[in-house]
Amino acid sequence: MPAAPKPPPRRPTPTNAVAPNQSPAAAPVILQQPSHHSKKGQYWKPQKLFRRVKSVFRSFPVISTPCKMPVPGARLQDGHHIHGGKQMTGTLFGFRKGRINVSIQETPRSVPLLILEMSIHTDKLLQDMGSGLVRIALECEKNPSEKTKLIDEPIWTMYCNGRKTGYAVKRGATDDDLNVMQKLHAVSMGAGVLPSGNVESPAGEGELTYLRAFFERVIGSKDSETYYMMSPDGNSGPELSIFFVRV
Repeated sequence: MPAAPKPPPRRPTPTNAVAPNQSPAAAPVILQQPSHHSKKGQYWKPQKLFRRVKSVFRSFPVISTPCKMPVPGARLQDGHHIHGGKQMTGTLFGFRKGRINVSIQETPRSVPLLILEMSIHTDKLLQDMGSGLVRIALECEKNPSEKTKLIDEPIWTMYCNGRKTGYAVKRGATDDDLNVMQKLHAVSMGAGVLPSGNVESPAGEGELTYLRAFFERVIGSKDSETYYMMSPDGNSGPELSIFFVRV
């Protein structure tokens, strides 16, 4: 009898191959560091401190009291540009029924300079912005003995159009935050829904939505700073203003 044919040699499996029932690894984050990146971790707070502040933030009650809106330190010109303002990239993002986050970057491709988690829900803020101008004032207590930069304050009392709506907390960027910024690195202005990807939606909080636009940053003093979100058509004033003030 003729000899049985030999089976073809088995090809070696590449070490980086992905099994059929596995998803490929997420693309690495390639965001750039800000031009004034601090070597001492100015933009990255310890996770232990963040968890402690966040637990306090969630325990505060929400009450309604009047707020004295700070006076902007610059005036609109031609309905679009602000004299003395520096253009930044701002992103509002969050799950539709969850708390909204605000990210401020030097450019769409840079690591966030600031990330705030606010007590207002994403769909509520976006709905209010669709109805007219929204003014958010963030206040914290001034401590003369400390030399903390304004945007490095950890917790703020939040007012929306003059009504107290809870609190806002500054936090370090998480992996989920950086993944969102990475997906939007080629977007300068726009709004929509992001694919969840590696960002897992908490139960009942809906889709991950975003709104990105240019902001004008105006520094009034070491205790006051304002971010104006500019209208893309240039024919109207800012749809959203965020005031930071120490009182």
